[in-house]
Parts: sequence; C-alpha cells; structure tokens
Amino acid sequence: MAERSSTGLLTMMLEPTPALAMTLPAEVREKLAELELELSEGDITQKGYEKKRGKLLAPYIPQIQGVDPSLQIDNRIQASSQVALQGSKSNKSRAANTRDERFRSDLHTEAVQAALAKYKERKMPMPSKRRSVLVQSSVEACTPPDTSSASEDEGSLRRQGRLTTSTPYQGHSHPAVEHWFNRVIQGSSTSSSASSTSSHPGGRSVTTTNTTAHAALNVNAAATALADLMAHTHLDNHSAPPDVTGLSERSSHHAERPHVASVRGVSRGFNHHTSVMETADGCEWRGEGSLSLIDGVPVNSRVSNKIQQLLNTLKRPKRPPLREFFVDDFEELLDVQQPDPNQPKPEGQQMCPLEGEPLGVVTNWPPSLPAALQRWGTTQPKSPCLTALDNAGKPVYTLTYGKLWTRSQKLAYTLLNKLSSRNEPLLVPGDRVALVFPNNDPVMFMVAFYGCLLAELVPVPIEVPLTRKDAGSQQIGFLLGSCGVTLALTTDACQKGLPKAQTGEVATFKGWPRLLWFVTDGKHVVKPPKDWHPPIREASNDIAYIEYKTSKEGSTMGITVSHSAMLAHCHALTQACGYTEGETITNVLDFKREAGLWHGVLTSVMNRMHVISIPYSLMKVNPLSWIMKVHTYKARVAVVKSRDMHWSLLAQRDQRDISLSSLRMLIVADGANPWSISSCDAFLNVFQSRGLRPEVICPCASSSEAMTVAIRRPPEMGVPPPGKAVLSMGGLSHGVIRVDTEEKLSVLTVQDVGQVMPGALVCVVRAEGIPYLCQTDEVGEICVSSGSTGVAYYGLPGMTKNIFETVPVTPSGIPISGRPFTRTSLLGFVGPDSLVFVVGKMDGLMVVSGRRHNADDVVATALAVEPMKFVYRGRIAVFSVSVLHDERIVVVAEQRPDASEEDSFQWMSRVLQAIDSIHQVGVYCLALVPANTLPKAPLGGIHISETKQRFLEGALHPCNVLMCPHTCVTNLPKPRQKQPEVGPASMIVGNLVAGKRIAQACGRDLGQLEDNDQARKFLYIQDVLQWRAQATPDHPLFLVLNAKGTVSSSASCLQLHKRAERVAAALMGRLNTGDHVALVYPPGIDLIATFYGCLYAGCVPVTVRPPHPQNLATTLPTVKMIVEVSKSVCILTTQAITKLLKSKEAAAAVDIKSWPTVLDTDDLPRKKSPQMYKPPTPEMLAYLDFSVSTTGILAGVKMSHAATSALCRSIKLQCELYPSRQIAICLDPYCGLGFALWCLCSVYSGHQSILVPPLELESNASLWLAAVSQYKVRVTFCSYSVMEMCTKGLGSQTEALRLRNVNLSCVRTCMVVAEERPRIALTQSFSKIFKDLGLSPRAVSTTFGCRVNVAICLQPNRLGKLAEQGTAGPDPTTVYVDMRALRHDRVRLVERGSPHSLPLMESGKILPGVKVIIANTETKGPLGDSHLGEIWVSSPHNATGYYTVYGEEALHADHFNTKLSFGDTQTVWARTGYLGFLRRTELTDASGERHDALYVVGSLDETLELRGMRYHPIDIETSVIRSHKSIAECAVFTWTNLLVVVVELEGSEQEALDLVALVTNVVLEEHYLIVGVVVVVDPGVIPINSRGEKQRMHLRDGFLADQLDPIYVAYNM
Repeated sequence: MAERSSTGLLTMMLEPTPALAMTLPAEVREKLAELELELSEGDITQKGYEKKRGKLLAPYIPQIQGVDPSLQIDNRIQASSQVALQGSKSNKSRAANTRDERFRSDLHTEAVQAALAKYKERKMPMPSKRRSVLVQSSVEACTPPDTSSASEDEGSLRRQGRLTTSTPYQGHSHPAVEHWFNRVIQGSSTSSSASSTSSHPGGRSVTTTNTTAHAALNVNAAATALADLMAHTHLDNHSAPPDVTGLSERSSHHAERPHVASVRGVSRGFNHHTSVMETADGCEWRGEGSLSLIDGVPVNSRVSNKIQQLLNTLKRPKRPPLREFFVDDFEELLDVQQPDPNQPKPEGQQMCPLEGEPLGVVTNWPPSLPAALQRWGTTQPKSPCLTALDNAGKPVYTLTYGKLWTRSQKLAYTLLNKLSSRNEPLLVPGDRVALVFPNNDPVMFMVAFYGCLLAELVPVPIEVPLTRKDAGSQQIGFLLGSCGVTLALTTDACQKGLPKAQTGEVATFKGWPRLLWFVTDGKHVVKPPKDWHPPIREASNDIAYIEYKTSKEGSTMGITVSHSAMLAHCHALTQACGYTEGETITNVLDFKREAGLWHGVLTSVMNRMHVISIPYSLMKVNPLSWIMKVHTYKARVAVVKSRDMHWSLLAQRDQRDISLSSLRMLIVADGANPWSISSCDAFLNVFQSRGLRPEVICPCASSSEAMTVAIRRPPEMGVPPPGKAVLSMGGLSHGVIRVDTEEKLSVLTVQDVGQVMPGALVCVVRAEGIPYLCQTDEVGEICVSSGSTGVAYYGLPGMTKNIFETVPVTPSGIPISGRPFTRTSLLGFVGPDSLVFVVGKMDGLMVVSGRRHNADDVVATALAVEPMKFVYRGRIAVFSVSVLHDERIVVVAEQRPDASEEDSFQWMSRVLQAIDSIHQVGVYCLALVPANTLPKAPLGGIHISETKQRFLEGALHPCNVLMCPHTCVTNLPKPRQKQPEVGPASMIVGNLVAGKRIAQACGRDLGQLEDNDQARKFLYIQDVLQWRAQATPDHPLFLVLNAKGTVSSSASCLQLHKRAERVAAALMGRLNTGDHVALVYPPGIDLIATFYGCLYAGCVPVTVRPPHPQNLATTLPTVKMIVEVSKSVCILTTQAITKLLKSKEAAAAVDIKSWPTVLDTDDLPRKKSPQMYKPPTPEMLAYLDFSVSTTGILAGVKMSHAATSALCRSIKLQCELYPSRQIAICLDPYCGLGFALWCLCSVYSGHQSILVPPLELESNASLWLAAVSQYKVRVTFCSYSVMEMCTKGLGSQTEALRLRNVNLSCVRTCMVVAEERPRIALTQSFSKIFKDLGLSPRAVSTTFGCRVNVAICLQPNRLGKLAEQGTAGPDPTTVYVDMRALRHDRVRLVERGSPHSLPLMESGKILPGVKVIIANTETKGPLGDSHLGEIWVSSPHNATGYYTVYGEEALHADHFNTKLSFGDTQTVWARTGYLGFLRRTELTDASGERHDALYVVGSLDETLELRGMRYHPIDIETSVIRSHKSIAECAVFTWTNLLVVVVELEGSEQEALDLVALVTNVVLEEHYLIVGVVVVVDPGVIPINSRGEKQRMHLRDGFLADQLDPIYVAYNM
C-alpha cells in the first residue's frame, strides 16, 4: 500500500475534480470521447492521445501554487484518464464509454459489483517486478519503490541495513514525496540493497549483497555459532518444513527475537550478523543476519511476507474438493471429474424440428445471379448499384448497373482470353481466383466478383496481407494453396502498397503459394469483341464462390457455396426482409464475407437495390457516418454490427437534424452475440427521439457454414413481438435453460434472433457426440437443413461430413428427416412463439470440469469490473488451453499505459473474484499486455487463435500476469499415503529379498590382485615419495599448464621431495605434530609440495581454495570459515595471497586480526629437516577434506593414512596407472577425487600428471583438449563444469581445432568426476561435438563419489571385454525408468521414448575393494535388485568420519558405521546419502562375473517431499528448461510446502513474464505439481560450486532474504 499513498499526494492535487469534469463544455466532452475511442481502437498512440488530451483540458485545470507548470501538465495527463465524463442527467448515455457496450447489460454490471462486494478485500501477494531506474528517468513515470517496511499491513518487520527514512509512517497518510524521490535518485532497485555481480573461481558469477551488516562481522561469534551449527546439522534431517499457518498473526510480536541462522531446517540462536560466506567450494554459505525466524521459518523480508499471504489465500477451502479414492501405489491416477448429482438436468419434452414458412414463388425471378445482373445491366443501366465513400464520408463514385454489367464482362473476357502461360490459357472455367481488395474499395471488388461469376471462375475473397507475417496470414496461404489458386486480382493502389521482393514483384507471403498478381483497373482489361457473350446459365450445383472462415484453433477453411445455394439464399433473404426493387440500403459490414456479402453484394443485385457502402476506416474517423448516410439517402435498410451501434452512442453529438425515420429494418448482424441486447437497448434509448422505431431493430443469427439461420422480421410482416429471456448462468453451464431463480447475480439476458428462414428446417442437437435431438429446455447446437446453406469445406471431406452432412436422431436413434443438416456452430434453443434464441458459439465454448462456459460471457464479466481505468474496451481475449487433461481458462487484456502496477493488480484480483462468483469457475491465468500488442483481426477486434498461439509459445510478452492454478486445478492425483513396510521375516530368504536377488555388488577383490605394486610396501604416502625420490629422482611427476598451453611449472620426484623438505623444516620448529595447517594456494606444484611438507612434519594439511581478488566480499569469509572450522593453527600460502589476506579490502570482509600465523612459502631457506615424522599407526589422521554439499553444508571429512593408501591403490588398479603412463587432469585440486588425483595418485603410482587448472579455461576454452591431443593422453579426468565450458565455448569451433591438429582419437577414457546423477544430455552432446576430432563415442564415462567415500565408481576404459559383447546393442549402460514410479521410490524400467521416461546412465564401474548395497531409507534393511534405496558403501578407503568442532561424532556415527537391520548385520557400512539402485546386466566383466551396474538417482538431502511423493529437483528442472528457448538454467526448492522455481532468463526482460505460464504448465503436465512461486532472474544468479552443481539451498536463502534482485516474481494463487 505504501506505493499508492506516496503518489497519492501528487495525483490528488493534479487530477481534475469530478466537479470540474461536470463543468467541461459539451464539445470538449465530445472531443474527449472521440479521443478515447481512437485510443481504444489503436488509431492513435498513447503519446498522441495524451498530448491532444492535455491541450483540450489545459484551459480548465486551475494552476496549483508552487508547482512547476510543466510538471503539472505531465501529471495532469497521467491522471486525467480518470476524468469523469458524466454530464447532466440527459447525457447519461454518454457515460457508457466506461465499458464496451457490446458486452454490457446494466443488470450484469450490477451483478458483478454485488459479487465483488461479497468478497472482503483479501490481500493477495502482488508480484514483484524489477524497475530499472535508468529506463524511467522522469519523476512522474517512476513508481515509488516497494518499501516493504513501509507497508504495515503486510505484517513485515523492520529490516537492518535499510535507509532510515523507510520507517513505517503511522501518523502520516502520505509519506513525504521527496523520500521516494531520493530513493530513485540513489538508484536503488526493488531489492533490499544494491547488488554487485562478480565472478569468482566457481566459474559462475554470483550476485552478492553488500549490506551494512557485512561490516559488523563478529568473527568469533560466527565461528562458534557455525561450529554449533556444524555439530547439530544432522544430515538425516528429512523433516518436512514447518507449517506456517497462523504465522502472520504472530509475526509482529517477534520483532525482537535474536536473529537465527538456519541451515537445512536446524536452527540455533546466535546474536550477531553473519555475512554471506564463500565456502571451500566457491559457493556461498549464508548465515542470515537479517532474518527473524519463528520455528525455523524466516518471516522478515518482503518475499517471505508475500509467501505468507499466498499461503493465507491458499488456506481457504477450494470449491470443488479433491475426491478421495483408492490409488494403486504404482499408478498416479488423475482425478476424473464426476458429474455433480445435484446439477440441473433437462426436464422438457423432446423438441420438434422447426419449419420456416415456404419460399414464395415469384414470377420473373431470374434463374441465376448473373442473369439478374444481365437483366438490370441492360434494362436499367442508369440505375445506381453501389456508392463508395472516402474517409471524409464524401461519395467518390457511384457504380450503375450498366457499368457493373459492362465492366464485369470486360474482366471476364480478359481473364479467360488474355492471360496465358506457355500458349495455354492460364485459367479455365471452374478455376479458383483470389480476390485481394481493400475494405475501402467496394466498387472494384464488386466488378471483380461478378467478372469471375460471368467467366465461371470461382472467386475466393481474402484480406489484404499487410506484412509478411500478419496474424493468421499463413493459414490464408494454406487455404489458397489447397484451393489451387494461382492468380490474385487486386487494384492498382493495393498492388503498389503490398510488400515487394528485391525484384520489384510482390513478395511471397509466409506459407503462401506462388501467385500471379493481376490488376483489374481499366487500362489492364480489354473490351470483348462484338460476338463474345458470357455464358448465362441457370443456377447449378457448381461452386459459385468460396468464403474463408477461421476456426477456434486458428486454421482457415474455405466454405464452398454453390450457384443454386447462392440464389436460394438471396431468395430467402429477399422474402424474410421484404426487399423490394430499387430500395436503398446502407452496409457497414465487410463486403467480402458473411452478412456484408450476402446483403450488400448478392441480394442487392438480385433486387436492383442501391447500396451505400461505409468503409471501416470511415467508421473509425466518424462513428456516426452510417447514421448520417441513412438520413441523407433516406435508406430503408441498414446492416450493422452491435459494435457500430455502440460507437455511434459514444460519438453522438446533439445533432437535431438527424432522422432515422426512413428505416424499416436495422439488421444487427451479430444479434446472436448474447451481449448485443444491451447495445440494441442503449441505441434505441438515444435514437428513439430521432425517429427510430423500436420494432425496426432486427437481430439475426448466421454462420459461415449455414449462412443466415434466423432473422427478426420487419414489423409489417405481422410477426409475434420480440422476446427476452433472463437465464440462469449456472443452468447454462450445465446445458439447461432455467429462467433466473432468486439468485440475481449470475444471469444472462438474451434477445431472440427472430424466426427461422423461409424454406429451412431447424433443430437443436447435442453439441458433443451423437447428434441427438435436444429437449425443449436444453441448450444445444442449432442445425439447419435448407437449399441455401454452404455445401462443403473445400478439400476437407472428413470435416465436411461432420458439419454439412449431420443426421439428427431421436433418443431412440431414428433419423428425424431424410435431409442432411448443416451444423451452425451456434448454441441456443427455440423459445416460445417459435423464436430462436442464441446463447453462445461453439468457437467460444470452454468446457471446464464438465461445465460449459462461453468466452463472450467471461469477457463481459471482466469488462464489468470498472475496466476503463486499466484496460482497453474490446481488447480482451478469453480462450481455454488444455493443461493436465482439462480445459483451463485464460484471460488476456491490453493494459493502459497510465495504469499503475498496483491498480492493475487490484483490477486483476477483482476480475478473478467476479468470474469466480458469477460463473463459478476459476481462471487459470490472467495476463495484461501493453497497449496495441495483441494480434488484430482484419477489421479491428482481437485475433483469438493467434493470441492463444502466442500464449502457448511464450511470445505474448505480458506486462502483468496472475496465475491461479491452486483454485482451478482440481484433478491432481490424491497425495500418496505411505504403506507400512513389510516385516523382515517374511522378506529375507537366503540372498533373496521378496523374490529378488539382494541388491549388492562389489569391485574386484584387492586381496587376490597380484601386481608388482612397489608402493604397497609403504604404509604412508609420504614414504612412497621419499622412495621415488631415491629410486627415480628425475622421473617427471607433474606438468602444470597455463592458459597459453605452455608448461608453467613442473616437478620430478626429487624436486617435489626437496621442496616438501623445505616446508617441513619451516614447520617443525614452529608447530607441534598433529597441528592442522591450512594450505591456501592457487592450483599448482606449490600446493602439492606443501601438502607433502606437512606430512613430513607430522602436521595435518587442509587444502583451501584461495580468495578471489576481485570478489573478496564473498570468497574471503569462506576461507576464514574453513580455517576456523578446521582449527588450523597456521596458514601456508604465497606472497601475493599473504598480502591479500591482510589488505584493506580484506578487512572490509573479515576480521583480519584474527587470522592464525600466516607463512609465506615463496622463499623458504634451503634447509633439510632434522628427521621425518613417522606416524605410530596408519589409522592416524592424514589430511582433512573440506567440501560443500549441494545442500549448502560445509562438511570436512577425516582421511586416515590407511584410507589414503587404499584409495590410491584402488584407483591405480582400476585405471591401470604405471610410471610410463600420462594422464591429464582438468579438475580443482581442493577436495574429493579432484584432490586425490592432483596430490596423491601420481606420487603413489608414479605416472605423469598433466595438470590443467579449470580457471585457465575461462580465457582459453580449448586448453584442456589441446593438451590431451598434444600429449596423446589415453586417460583424462574433468568435471561437468569443464565439459559445459567446452561444449558451449567450442561447439562451433571444431573445424578450427582440427586445423590446429587437435586430435582426440588417442583418448580411451575421459572420466567426469561428480557427486551426482550423471548428466546424460551433457555427456552426449560433448561426445557428439568432439566426434569430429576423433573422440570415440564410448570414451566418455562417469564416476561417483561422495563425502563418505570420494571414489566409489570409476569407469575404466570400456574398450576391453565389456565392449566386445556390447557392440551389438546401444551403449549398455543406459536404462529408461518411469519417472512416476520413481516418485514412489520404485524403479520401473520402460522403453526409450515412452511417456514419463527418464534416461539414467550407469555411474561407472565399482572400484576394487569397494562393496555397495542398496538399503531401505526407513527400515535400514537390504533391498532387492532394481529397487530404489540409499546407496551404502563399505571399503578400506572410506573416510573415518566428519571432522566437527566439538568432536560430537555420535551424531554422524551412523553415516560412517551403520549396520543392516537384518540380513548381513555384521558388515560396517557408510551411508552415502544418495538414492540409487543396482541392476544386474547381461554383460560379464573381465573375471567372467555378470556385471552389476550402479545407477545414482540423486541426493537424498536434495529431494523434495511433495504430496507424499519424492521428487528430484533435476527432473523438474529439466522439464522447465525445455519449456522455453530463453530459459538458460533453472533451480527448484520448496519453502513451507510451496514449490519455488527459479529460472535464469537469457533474453530480453520483456520475455520474463512469458515464462510464468509455461513453467506452471509444464510442471503440472509432467510432474502433477502446482508451482507456488516463479522467480525470473538474470543469467548467473543460480549459485554453482566448483563441481558445477547447483547450490539450491543458498539460492533459497538468497531468495528469502530478498537478495536475488529478480526481474519478476510471480506468486501463483
């Protein structure tokens, strides 16, 4: 609310008061009304509108003292959209410009207002949108920033580090304007603080926050608090997030609670501000200093507030409750909506088909239309046929019947005889010809149309294509192609205006066939010779013309009309309308199709009538023009749409001299629109005083297929009086007619559309399924059987049979007539006096959960919610999209540029409530788009199917979106209830679990592997180095490459040993054995040498990634934290980093006084240590390995000397590593397998390692692959982030690399080091891209390790025996599982490509000495083959435990030494925390055993428990990334049981809101989940660690603390 009150001050001062509006002179009000009209139709830009409007109003707005006049004008224009235009009582009708009259009935508006009044103003969370200050520099254009602290009613608490001015203004109704003005100048965005994006060694830039809280980092408190947290952070904590019901009521009392940091649901109080910390892995560790937690749930920050509001809105009971039913665990059944037993059912008799009066027999009625033209052209050549007007309303040309006859003959002759291709005539009778004529040139059109009829060609009138990509133009092209059109007729002026190709010819439009364009102006046609006469035949069943129509889906069909049907229809219209020879008729409609063509081009010629054609362009300039022409020409008949009546109401001046008394018929062509009644009533109100008689208003109903269906007869025909029906909307939604009950809110008032056409038989049938006749009180589709309907859809026999050859049957299945019927696509019923009533169209029908709603009705309800302030009249589209097996309603409207965010949002919420109340249906999505951006139909109006298409493609670019999936998606599967597990006794029989082999597997047995491994003699890795330094002193162990690809440093065995000795000598005097030492080095030899130096000296090394000099604020606190948590007493590092650690910049991020001793090892004296330290037992601690799990937990594990040696031996055996081998490593050397490969393996196995620091790839992406090629490396290791850098950075450069002789055919194995499910898509695209450089498709493989054991699986080269058997099929290691079964913790294998299938790749071959078993997460019992459970591992190189500060190993004991609850209860296992399964394959390994493949599905800590099922974030993320091309990356997490989806937008910000609906749709469709919040952010915001894994928990913290600076946040209701 803060926003509104702060601008309120200005707008109140500058808005013209209602009193002032009253005093505006009539002509000013008229002009304002016209401006409104122009703007709403998009004929004038907003800027032009404001300028003209400002000029009109300037003299009437008093100047305000002390305000700069220019500012005043600007604001006046801004505010003036609300100027009231009511004048005196007599002018009441003019207030009608507040909404679209076509869709207005006073009753309905009152109903909507009443419905809204029922809702108390309940607060919905408003979406937050980034406002770029640079874009809106002008003061009045800048909405004051959303200061969450100023909005007291949001229950938010004061935030630290904020501007002091943003305290709540309790006493002031208007905060000082200069307050937000200053904020604007400072350039703060909506985010709570300025954000700086910086890159750090993780390879990904992370948005960090510099709040003042950072300066106040109390390090000791941070350390102890963190230590506390580390001690109490239980990895097994899968408890559901606390329910936050009732939170907002309490939040205000908790403002003084101490701030608490929460790490995965565990909260410990500590009273200081932690800052954002960079952890060992280059990702962030956030302790929240600015969050207040209640039960572990942060409630400060705007974001949490909004989520709270969202939860509050969701807590209300949903209308249709989810039905309870039993669900077989295996299948998630979608709820099928059962019909409501209480719904109204039809009770009437079966209807009788309704017959129109017989067609009268007229003497001398012409035998065909060309015959009529010939008669009038020769006997009455001077008689006027058609008068065309220009845009000023002046008659430009009157075509006489004589002229029409001669000009049509000329054209006919020319077309048949003067156009040829290769000496063959281009056209023969029966060919189709396109007519492309602009709307303001009826004369040329009429000549062309009759010219074609005389030449026996088939005209196909279409719209003029304006651009190459008109809405729907492609479909028109498809129609022309299917009709075989090769020639288009047009006018000279029109041809000049068409887009041209380079050759000067008319461009070929998208999807169109190649056309020849022929200009029909006089100079191009020739006079036929005396002896040539067009053939004038009797009307036959040959095609006369084809009329196009666009279906609901946007496809365009051609409706063929035969000569006999055309004639019969003219006959029927003449009889029904009582047309007489020589009458004058004004036509406002499009003369190319439907009623405009039938009355204004065909029937008029039949009766020698004079048509005054009023172009659309003139109506836009002067909406009264048609009324003036009726007056001037004393026209007897006018053909209009309700829109034209509405426009003339808006613009009618006090013109006393207009008289409509000559009219005997005012034909309302869209009388079938249920909302036309209000236009008719309002029009009559105003114009009755100008001679308009009530009985001349004649609504009619028609459709392209059936032509005119019914029309109200003129009064002289002695017909019953017109009827009105007030129907219950609820009844209509169930397809029955109920006259309104006492419930006044939801009613629909409809008028009749008169009687059935002469000679026609009409019945009403069920709209879906078999066409059974309806009962009398049932709504159905009206069907017509007569000689005057269309015949077929051109070239579509199947659809033609459905529509044009329907056979209605009685309930017993007997056809009611031998004649076929045509479906009209009009929904209605037959009322009393045999009057036809229409309540909707099939095109606008939306069937939601079994109930029918009409799009037009929904539009009317939306417009009744005070629209003019926020959206444009008539610019609203309503359609339904199919999501999750039901239709969902989408409403799209054009927003006025002067409507503020908050106002629009409020309007949107009210529209939702109104539709909910009146139609009892939920809206799935409501979107507002900028003015004039919806695709237009040819004559104004919105192109609905194109709008829907854009919505589904994410190309609508809305500026506001409100999704409400929670209220309208009621068919989700029932939440899963977990079944109690079966007891152990019944399950285990020998090695079988429930009839399956127990899922366990092991690598080769270390004991049986005899190899000449010299290093085995040594218990300690440092002894191996000393031995190698003596045995092979000059053998090169390491080469480090720089970004240029040259060797920057190297080390042989002896050199490494000497450097390690120097370090040891420096340490031995200073430190005690067992002391922990932090090694803070960039990747290189220094790191390795100091590591061995520490071992020589008996110290415990801890490798730490150095801080990033450009990003100290985030990276330095992490270094600090690892140093403290690991209890390091000393830091070893380089000179440069020493300076950095003690610099002024560092002091801003951490307390530099509390660093332990820092030793610079660059220039150590060449001293030899007195003697080497010998550990008493191999179980002693060798080193600490610190890493950040993806859930944001900093975990250090202890590696003993025994485990270290076992790890090296196992890797050596698996990868066949010998001193003669070379391997290339492109990994970070700080933790996990990366550390082991850098620092341990080469020393143990003696092979040479080529070390490529991943950071260097940022400046030279091809560095690693070039090195692999140059050194002809057979085995190489990389991480997913390296692989991604190569695929993205080098994807298009393989040719250039080949020219540089990069050849990867030497690679036998390229292993991706990861602690996650293998990323198949990435490894496959990598293989595909570099196949061109010789990379074997089978070389890439994955590995798996985790905190408890850094190397469980490594795939060695698979080109041995495994490969020989696997050559026949595809790569044997990928399986496809059913994603739905996975959610239920089951594995069901399916075929590739089956729905819901998910590919999983084997994680690699289990290392020697490693045993793996799959255990049930709850019962801790063993599981069978292909069952999903937690992967447990037992091996000599397991870590011995977590390193925690207080040594509380008890908490994590079960992670490192767990036993099965039954079965083999002796073996000690370590729990990996990962879900997976084992599957025995058909392959055999080297020893002849069947190969067991291990599949990792995902981390248990990462899984989301939603609706009783277990979801893996990566699966939801994969679906989301697929949903739109601009989504670069995605991460999901839950908060208080809401699913939050964060997407990175790689594109323009205007696409941000397109993503909201697409993300919601895809997650519903594929995962049966409702997304609670969609957050759109810039690329690089989702934090990633050095292994390329998403840090979803950090992202969650950042989101809740409002630190992401999102482009848009949508809260789905």
